Amino acid sequence: MDLNSNIEKAKQVLKYADGIIITAGAGMGVDSGLPDFRGDEGFWKAYPPLKKLGISFVDMANPRWFKTDPTLAWGFYGHRLNLYRNTKPHKGFELLKEFVKTKNNNYFIFTSNVDGQFQKAGFDEDKIVEVHGSIHFNQCIDCCTNEIWSNQELNIDVDEVSFRAKEPLAKCKNCKSIARPNILMFGDFSFISNRVDKQEYNLDKFLNNNKNKSLAIIEIGAGEAVPTVRYFGESIQNRYNATLIRINPRDFSVPFGAISIPLGGYDGIKAIL
Repeated sequence: MDLNSNIEKAKQVLKYADGIIITAGAGMGVDSGLPDFRGDEGFWKAYPPLKKLGISFVDMANPRWFKTDPTLAWGFYGHRLNLYRNTKPHKGFELLKEFVKTKNNNYFIFTSNVDGQFQKAGFDEDKIVEVHGSIHFNQCIDCCTNEIWSNQELNIDVDEVSFRAKEPLAKCKNCKSIARPNILMFGDFSFISNRVDKQEYNLDKFLNNNKNKSLAIIEIGAGEAVPTVRYFGESIQNRYNATLIRINPRDFSVPFGAISIPLGGYDGIKAIL
């Protein structure tokens, strides 16, 4: 594979594209300093107490902890909430934002990230699908209603040694039971999807409006371990005759007709834009 040749191909595709779909996985946040929890060791490096307990990311990202050990559950998610709130999106976000302006802002974003970094970078809230939900919104652990609410005013104090949250914990605004983030977790049958459903409705409208136009997909940091984002981009490539540009330093294999850019998120964005 000739990287320089692929970069030039990507530039040409983007030059003539009428609309842009940006898709992003955990690798998009790495250049902002966010962990991608790739493998147990990467996760345990970020959360040493969970290594002592032998709890992996897949184990921890399960709603049952909010019932069986809520201080541990909110310690993990509260720490992540504080981390994402304090993280500044890297310059690649700004490059993408400036680029879509040249396309009359005819773009949409599809991400598996729950960190809200695209909104923080200034992208339009109505042009984003957060397919796994968002850590910046809460719901009731018991689903007493289907209501989802912003946790903007919520402060979670986390003990940095034990990674447990201190009381008071987040409560449901309706029934006062424990609240949980509106994030789709593993083994999750209580995730309330209303917010994501509305986002996907907006995405469908965008796709319908662009069905006869030239679309390009810029995929950043979407790995094979949880391939939701990769599958979405590949399906759009097939259904809409779009061109997929895959930026990934490790999982850079592509289907026929797509363009592989084996670089990290920011470096790949900078190279093609």
